[in-house]
Amino acid sequence: MEKRPGPRIDGLFETHLTVSDLERSVAFYRDVVGLPVAYEIPERGAAFMWVGAPGEAMLGLWSIGSSPIGLDLHLAFSCPLDDVLDACARLRSRGVTPLSFFATETDEPSVIGWMPAAAVYFRDPDGHLLEYLAMLEGEPEPERGIVAWSEWAG
Repeated sequence: MEKRPGPRIDGLFETHLTVSDLERSVAFYRDVVGLPVAYEIPERGAAFMWVGAPGEAMLGLWSIGSSPIGLDLHLAFSCPLDDVLDACARLRSRGVTPLSFFATETDEPSVIGWMPAAAVYFRDPDGHLLEYLAMLEGEPEPERGIVAWSEWAG
C-alpha cells in the first residue's frame, strides 16, 4: 500500500470568522443559527460555538483585531490522534515548519485544555494557518490552559 503524504483527514473540524461586534455575533449564531456556546474568552474578544455535538466541529468568532497569529484564514482538519502526534515529523520531512498554538516552532502538539484537543499548526504557501486536530478522551480541563503534549500526557 502506498504511504500517505500526510495524516488521514476525517473532516473539517473548525473555521473562524472575525466579527465587528462579538456579543451580537454570539447571540446571532446561538439564537438564530442554533449553535451552542462552547467557550467564551471575553478578555481576548473570542467565543467558540459547537457545530453538531460537542467535539464534532467548531466555529470560532473573534472581535476584529483580537485573533491569535494574525488570523487571516484558518482551517482545522479533524485527524486521528496518532496522526496528530506524528504530524511535526511528517511536516518537517516535507520542508514545512510545525507550529504550536502560540505560533512558535515545535516538535510536539499543543493541547487545548478546554476542549480537550491536541493540535499541530502550520502555514500553507499563501500564509493561511492550517491545523491538524484530534479531540482527546476525558473531560475538559480549562484550568490547564494550553500546554505542550508532553506536559498534558505527563
